[in-house]
Amino acid sequence: MTNPLLAASPLPYGLPPFEDLTVEQYREAFEAGLSAHLDEIRAITENPEPATLHNTALAMERSGQLLNRAAAAFFTLVSADASPQIRELETELSPRLSAHQDEVFLNRALYGRFAALSTDGCDPESARLVEEYLKEFRQSGIQLDEPGQERLRAINSELARLGTGFGQRVKEGMKSAALLLEDAADLAGLPAGDVAKAAEAARAARHASGYLLTLVQPGNQPALAALEKRDVRRRLFEASVARGTGGGTLDVLDLAIDLARLRAEKAQLLGFGNYAELVADRQTAPDFQAVGSVLNRMAPAAIRNADAEARALAQVAGHPLEPWDWAYYSAKVQREKYDVDEQALRPYFELERVITDGVFFAATALYGITFQERTDLYGYHPDVRIWEVHNGDGTQLGLFLGDYYARESKRGGAWMNSLVDQSALLGTRPVAINTLNISKPPAGEPTLLTLDELRTLFHEFGHALHGLLSDVTYPRFSGTAVPRDFVEYPSQVNEMWIMWPEVLANYARHHTTGEPLPQDVVDRLEESRLWGEGFATTEYLGAALLDLAWHTLEPGDVPDDALEFEAKALAAAGIAHPLIPPRYRTGYFQHIFAGAGYAAGYYSYIWSEVLDAETVDWFKENGGLTRANGERFRQELLSRGNSRDPLQSFRILRGRDARLEPLLKRRGLQ
Repeated sequence: MTNPLLAASPLPYGLPPFEDLTVEQYREAFEAGLSAHLDEIRAITENPEPATLHNTALAMERSGQLLNRAAAAFFTLVSADASPQIRELETELSPRLSAHQDEVFLNRALYGRFAALSTDGCDPESARLVEEYLKEFRQSGIQLDEPGQERLRAINSELARLGTGFGQRVKEGMKSAALLLEDAADLAGLPAGDVAKAAEAARAARHASGYLLTLVQPGNQPALAALEKRDVRRRLFEASVARGTGGGTLDVLDLAIDLARLRAEKAQLLGFGNYAELVADRQTAPDFQAVGSVLNRMAPAAIRNADAEARALAQVAGHPLEPWDWAYYSAKVQREKYDVDEQALRPYFELERVITDGVFFAATALYGITFQERTDLYGYHPDVRIWEVHNGDGTQLGLFLGDYYARESKRGGAWMNSLVDQSALLGTRPVAINTLNISKPPAGEPTLLTLDELRTLFHEFGHALHGLLSDVTYPRFSGTAVPRDFVEYPSQVNEMWIMWPEVLANYARHHTTGEPLPQDVVDRLEESRLWGEGFATTEYLGAALLDLAWHTLEPGDVPDDALEFEAKALAAAGIAHPLIPPRYRTGYFQHIFAGAGYAAGYYSYIWSEVLDAETVDWFKENGGLTRANGERFRQELLSRGNSRDPLQSFRILRGRDARLEPLLKRRGLQ
């Protein structure tokens, strides 16, 4: 049987033929892709002609297509639908792919050709392409001597192995920590739909009876806001925050310590004081000290607001608070003080209607794009839905895949990834995926979203728009291939349309009666907007500052006791709160330890939110939800990817540099 990955997919937009692929074919495609890519690199370095943009930089951009095709399809499964065989192959491949990356960017002959290139007469995107490649060579260690490069290769291979292990253990740990309850009375307070989901989850996990409260990735579990029995809340909270600790096969603390130590060594090898300095060299932030300054400026005000909220909660509770009480009494205050019951809002946020009449409606109003579901195309799982996206003039734009429901084979959290990147050079149109973890209701029942799930849906689609609306020449710059502390910005901006009157009126209708969400409820939601910001900001800053603490260590300072270090780091940062653990503790901080994605970069959410708050003001100042505004945001920012300095794109849009004040006002931190 011919391996479908060995040639470009015949499906629309290059969608991988997932139905036809086996684990062995992924393995074969990786073997062929790794070999073919090295042959392509060899052809560049052995070219007898002097280095030119076309025979070096553009040849580099065209190389590796087979490898990229295999990796895009395979790692989509790793995250969203991983069988034991897929996980085994991931474990085998991760260090090999790391070694391959080193083989490319520690290649002195290849670097020599790039260093010899002249960008005189190049268009700005091509000149930036050469500059970015040279920067990656330097950040990858091309300047090191042979012993230094050998040590770096060994470190990178071990980091890949440890990061893969961390991610796999966290995924299994989230499943094993789910709370099984035998008595339905223990679920008092949960909506009937959530009780039914818990019963279904127990059956799916092969329990003969009972109700299974499955976990989400962050420490704060949604059910804590509704469960009436205090002891059940305690058990759920403790199961959540203890993940990845306590010894046993799913403990990750040893991996976190090893990852921190090796990253610190790698940073010093490359000439940086610590890993945070190395990461900052790749971001829009000027340096990690600037990042720390912003976070530390926010921390005292966040703690002050959290303490004020805690006093209000204790008054309502009538007893001293424990961490597992916070969400329950916060929801009670919201109901009693602001007359807002988040559970009562869910019937107005039915998934299908939110997608078509909310998320897609706003995108059409802003950018003129339209969506047509393609039921003739198949993703990697029966739950995956596929839409073809067209521009306002009817021309083809790309494909959008939505994978919304939780399942055992999917890791926790929500994310966007690309199966195909847009590139004029390669003639490719984008294929973007949004993956969420919404509990699937029993057959025939509607999917009713929480406010947090509603926000996540719009947020992740903002990432998808960044990929779908990309209009660059080179795949290296496509869509979301921007610095980590910029990538969250467009997705955060897309959240502004959730409560925009025209959008809200179009999707927020009761799923049985069709009645719109009453305006007085909308008004009360706005009035209560700042309630809970003390908790939310403290929880987030705790995770961001914990991340920086792990990554500002020198190799000899990495601790042996991860939890003791965590407690001391939070206290030293002034963000330790007895009732508010960090959004992610070390034992399940997948963002920073399962791969290097957000390592020393979890601050990115708040850094991007500075730009987001400014851009929300810009939209409001210029008329809000209009095609003119959407077109400007598309042309000057979304379409540009990393083809020019992203902060320049922001300045062109806003007319100036960003200021911190709009964000401080939004979060009540003035």
